[in-house]
Amino acid sequence: MLNAPPITTGQALALLRQGWQAQSAGDLRASWMLHGRPGIGKTEIVQTLAQEIGAKLYDLRLTTVEPQDLRGLPFFDMETRRTVWFRPEDLPDDPAQPSILFLDELTSAAPHLQPTVYGLLQERRVGAHVLPVSCLVIAAGNMVEDGAIAYEMGTALSDRLIHLHLIASAQDWISSYALPQGLDPAVIAFIRTRPDCLDTTETALREGEMIACTPRSWARVSTLMQALPDRTLRNIAIAGVVGEAVAAEFRLICEDIAATVQVDALVEAPTRGRTPLYPRSLHGMTALTYALVARADAGNLAAIIDIMAEIRKLGRDLGAPFEAMPLAELGTHGFELLIARALDNGWQESFLTSRAYADYAKEREEAGLA
Repeated sequence: MLNAPPITTGQALALLRQGWQAQSAGDLRASWMLHGRPGIGKTEIVQTLAQEIGAKLYDLRLTTVEPQDLRGLPFFDMETRRTVWFRPEDLPDDPAQPSILFLDELTSAAPHLQPTVYGLLQERRVGAHVLPVSCLVIAAGNMVEDGAIAYEMGTALSDRLIHLHLIASAQDWISSYALPQGLDPAVIAFIRTRPDCLDTTETALREGEMIACTPRSWARVSTLMQALPDRTLRNIAIAGVVGEAVAAEFRLICEDIAATVQVDALVEAPTRGRTPLYPRSLHGMTALTYALVARADAGNLAAIIDIMAEIRKLGRDLGAPFEAMPLAELGTHGFELLIARALDNGWQESFLTSRAYADYAKEREEAGLA
């Protein structure tokens, strides 16, 4: 049993980011272990961190590695009459280059490999080769109860690691991964309304089903949405990724969204011409909100701010069917995501000069929510 507190992938990335900063300052030297179900996003966390800090990523899949692949190969030096070791090229050695040594599938690696890994995790060395101080060591793996091929982690290995227990969170996945990666709005809207479908691994294992929904599988569904134009064939492929029952429900939402969400037309329309372009279903409005955030850029942000403010008031201004939807909450959530995107890209000026946003901020302040 992993007796570490469950955290989201976004929290894990934030912690690793601080861990890297502490190591760079000389305040910490540690190896990290990401535990989580298959497809939860462990590899994506490491790839994102490497990109953020400008590190070269050394990705070692330990299920394909033998001890000599890490230790290197021996060579007999006739002059010194000693055996020397040629270290492998896939270990970091440049102290001037930030790097991440990613030991993936650690819990699936053969037990006879573990003693070789011990040195990398604790002493940061294997044989005579010492990892540079500019190298961050991160391992990852699944647990036995995840239904994956895995070995129990012994205390000698466990004691060398800071353990992070990752769980799937729909809200975190949407804001930390799906939106930044530009996943299809239909996928995001579906997970927003059916967060229980983000990760169904436990249910699939209990019911003996081969296919389960995971964050990775939903990213694959998003790719299929763009890559396969034939709707019938695409639906078959999606069912092969997330299972028949979930795919059937997703298909109904997709058809509604495809028929009603017109992002480009809405952004380009004059204020008085927008009303007929708003979807008449909650799924459609949810997909529209996320699509607007994903589509925002410096040129259209002012118009999107106006639309987001309008969404919050559709129920009050237009009545049915909008009055039955939680559009004030949805619009507020959209504003939060939109502000974060603007801050990341330096588009704050659009908010400072927007009358619609000023009215929204004043309304929240009067309600004591600012």
